[in-house]
Amino acid sequence: METEIANQVVGLGGANDFSLWQLFLRADFVVKAVILLLIVSSIFSWALIYDKVRLFRRIDQSTKSFEDKFWKSKSAESFYKGLPMKSEDPMTIIFKNAMSELIKTKSKSSSVQSARVERVLEVSIDNQLKTIEKNFTYLATIGSTAPFIGLFGTVWGIMNSFQSIAISRNTSLAIVAPGIAEALFATALGLLAAIPAVIAYNKFNSDSQRYFARVDNFSKRFLSII
Repeated sequence: METEIANQVVGLGGANDFSLWQLFLRADFVVKAVILLLIVSSIFSWALIYDKVRLFRRIDQSTKSFEDKFWKSKSAESFYKGLPMKSEDPMTIIFKNAMSELIKTKSKSSSVQSARVERVLEVSIDNQLKTIEKNFTYLATIGSTAPFIGLFGTVWGIMNSFQSIAISRNTSLAIVAPGIAEALFATALGLLAAIPAVIAYNKFNSDSQRYFARVDNFSKRFLSII
């Protein structure tokens, strides 16, 4: 009997290859679709993370440079005239919009002028906030849904394993193991996609709030000057 069992294990050796590629190839259409969706989500998530890391690094440096130059300048108007026509720094864009409105309303009373500049500042800050936080929702969505998508693939794979048991009338580990491995592979991919997305979303959300507290502080100081 021991010889028969040994021969059965040897015969199933090819089917019991548990490499990731073989797990994917052996999976049925639904589990394959889940795996591909999670892989694409993970790649997209990492692309967003890379892009936002570069963005925050760039705007932190450009804003620090802007503030240093602004507070060392003789006047806001002379500093405004020396700025380049195009800039990707949010604070520079906000300041240019405010100064443009300030120059347009020179003939108005100080209260009207201040109110209009304040409105321009609010709108400009809101626009820049939307630009910086663009695609944040994708990270949040991937982080919250990927584990459940992976769990769906897991449940489906386990159902297939039970069907294999019912058809073969064999409860040996060699029959059950491949389906369970495919199912757990989907769960692992779901966590692999979700964990970095959640961590990145929380970090970028914190960085965004901290940056715009800095912008809001500058705006208030600028309003007090004018």
